[in-house]
Amino acid sequence: MKRFFKPIEKEGSTAAKKPCLLSPEKRDGDGDGDGVGEEKNLKEPSKFVTWNANSFLLRVKNNWTEFSKFVSDFDPDVIAIQEVRMPAAGGKGKPKNPEELSDDTKVLREEKQILTRALSSPPFGNYQVWWSLADSKYAGTALLVKKCFKTKKVYFNLDKLASKHEPDGRVILVEFETFRLLNTYSPNNGWKEEENSFQRRRKWDKRTVEFVNKTSDKPLIWCGDLNVSHEEIDVSHPEFFATAKLNGYVPPNKEDCGQPGFTPSERGRFGAVMKEGKLVDAYRYLHKEQDMESGFSWSGNPIGKYRGKRMRIDYFLVSDQLKERIVSCKMHGRGIELEGFYGSDHCPVTLELSAPSSDTEQKQVSN
Repeated sequence: MKRFFKPIEKEGSTAAKKPCLLSPEKRDGDGDGDGVGEEKNLKEPSKFVTWNANSFLLRVKNNWTEFSKFVSDFDPDVIAIQEVRMPAAGGKGKPKNPEELSDDTKVLREEKQILTRALSSPPFGNYQVWWSLADSKYAGTALLVKKCFKTKKVYFNLDKLASKHEPDGRVILVEFETFRLLNTYSPNNGWKEEENSFQRRRKWDKRTVEFVNKTSDKPLIWCGDLNVSHEEIDVSHPEFFATAKLNGYVPPNKEDCGQPGFTPSERGRFGAVMKEGKLVDAYRYLHKEQDMESGFSWSGNPIGKYRGKRMRIDYFLVSDQLKERIVSCKMHGRGIELEGFYGSDHCPVTLELSAPSSDTEQKQVSN
C-alpha cells in the first residue's frame, strides 16, 4: 500500500521565531563548559522537537524537503533525533569515536557527505550538532541546538562522565543555565527473559531512577523515544497490545506479557521513574482525552496485523516546576497512513514553553 506524506501546515505558533543572537564565531564549539558569547539578554531554548527518524540517512535521502519545511515552520531551538543508524568513526585498528560519523569506506564517506551537506543547508545550518553513535548502523542519537544558545556541558551518558558514551549511543544530555535536556533512545523491552530484552530494559529503568535522583538540583526536560506507553489511553487498541505474543511465546511472569512497551512491568516502572523524578508528561498534562486521529507517535506497518495499531511512546517529560510554562505539546502525525511521519514509523513531537515570568523566577527554577 502506498504511503502518503504531507508536510504539516503551520498552526499559528504561540512563540515568535528567535533569530540567532550570536555569530558562529561566538558559539560554544565543544560543549566543554568554557562558556560562550557575551550577549547579556540571550534567552534559553523554549521550543523543542523530538523525532525517531528510523534511519537519519534514509530520511535525508527521501523525506528531507518535507521535514525541512516542518522545521522551518515550527522553528525549534532544539531538535532531538533518535535511531540515527550511522556508525561511529574508527575501526581497522583505530579507536571508535561515537561523536563522529564514520568515513572509513568509500560508501561511508559518501553517506557522511550527504548528511553533512543536509545539515549545512537551511534551516539546519543554524544549529550545532552533537552525535552519539553505535559501532554499526544501529540505534544512535543526535542533538541539534541553535548556535545562539549557550550550552554549559554536554554528556553522552546517564552518569555525567566526561568521555563515556552509553552503549549504542542512546543518550545525549545537555546542560543549560536553568535546566538540563536529556535526549534518549530507550531500549526496547523485547519479548523474552534474555540479556538483550527484559534484563536490559530493567537495568535501564533502574539507571533512569538513579539519574533523576542525582540530577534533582536543576529542572529536567526529558525527551525522545522512551519505548513505553504509560496508560491504556496511550495506545489505540489496549486489548491487542496487552495480549500480543511473539510466535506464541508467553513469559512466565504475567507482568512481562504483552507488546514490548505496553507490559505491566514496563508501565509500572515508568510511572515509578516519573514519580521519583517529579516529572510531568507534557502531552497528557494538556490533553486529558484520547485522540484517535493524532494522539499517537508510533504507528504499525500499514500492511499486516499492525495496520492501524498505534502507540504513544515518544515523550516530553518535564520537571514539575516547569509544568505551568507548558504552552503546547503536539504529535504531528495523523491517521493510519502515516501522514506527517516523514518516512519514519514515528512522527515528530513538539514542545513549547513560555518564558519565565521574571528573572527572579528563572533564578529560582535553576536553584
